[in-house]
Amino acid sequence: MSKEENLSDSQSRTDHDRLFKELLSTFFEEFMALFFPDAYEAIDFEHTSFLSEELFTDILKGEKRRVDLLVETRLRGEESLIIIHVEPQSYEQTSFHDRMFIYFSRLYEKYRRRILPIAIFSYDKVKEEPDTLHISFPFFNVMTFQFLKVELRRKNWRDYIQQDNPIAAALLSKMGYTPEERVEVKKEFLRMLVRLEQDPARMTLLTGFFETYLQLSEEEEQHLRMQLQKLDPDEEGRIMELTTSWHEKGRREGKQEGRQEGRREGRREGRQEGKREAVHVLLQAKFGDAAKALHEDIQKLTKDEHIDELLLKVTIAPSLQEVKDFIQDKVPKQTKDKRLQ
Repeated sequence: MSKEENLSDSQSRTDHDRLFKELLSTFFEEFMALFFPDAYEAIDFEHTSFLSEELFTDILKGEKRRVDLLVETRLRGEESLIIIHVEPQSYEQTSFHDRMFIYFSRLYEKYRRRILPIAIFSYDKVKEEPDTLHISFPFFNVMTFQFLKVELRRKNWRDYIQQDNPIAAALLSKMGYTPEERVEVKKEFLRMLVRLEQDPARMTLLTGFFETYLQLSEEEEQHLRMQLQKLDPDEEGRIMELTTSWHEKGRREGKQEGRQEGRREGRREGRQEGKREAVHVLLQAKFGDAAKALHEDIQKLTKDEHIDELLLKVTIAPSLQEVKDFIQDKVPKQTKDKRLQ
């Protein structure tokens, strides 16, 4: 693998990790309730704060590693603070349980508190990951380290569709389903969104996360529309009103065109405008009125792939400047492409 490919792969992992971090930090309580109910019942969520990222250096490999999500909280009925470390893992790594122990050790060294480690495995392969590290001799057991884990591809998506939980809705896209079930997964995701009734910014985050990992083809979208028409009319209508359901917005825009070509163009423009609206809502929610200055430049993005990349960038970007730099990089490229046509 070339140096450029290594960098690209590393950036992709970083983007996935940031996307998971944004989702988990927004819906942390719901995440614990969904996957770890015993811990959820024990935690006092009124005393919860998110700590800054920790950067560690692997001395042997010379790599810098960043702990993704650290939560400071306490247990019910206790005054002492605890740390919850949540580590999303988007690729296979044979020594991952070693890395979790190293993180645990470094965090304990710094905070000297009880630490609850949790790993979320989100890669596509169905595999049981080790969650324990033993260090022992034939004559003595030195240590047994263990962490909680969620293996998403080993979860049956149907087991979660009755949950009124935003984390469950978003993570349907990463759970275990067959290619033939993709349309049904999207349908149930939309039904869950209707029941959840989140504010626009959170709805945008959930939709952006879901569609990052499960994007339907045009043929699958047509099948989805037929499936939605079989629902109760009131439920179907409420689904159609979701402003962040980009493909459904594209369908409504496309219907206004008379000819087949017009319908295709209308659907495309409708999907783009729906995504731009999602970008504006999320920018406003994350960065306030300062984000309004980017409105004009966002409208200049006309390529589907650039708008998709922008939505992901806004979702995971830690600063408004990073979003601005991304847009400024893409707009000139589009202008140049048009001159070459």
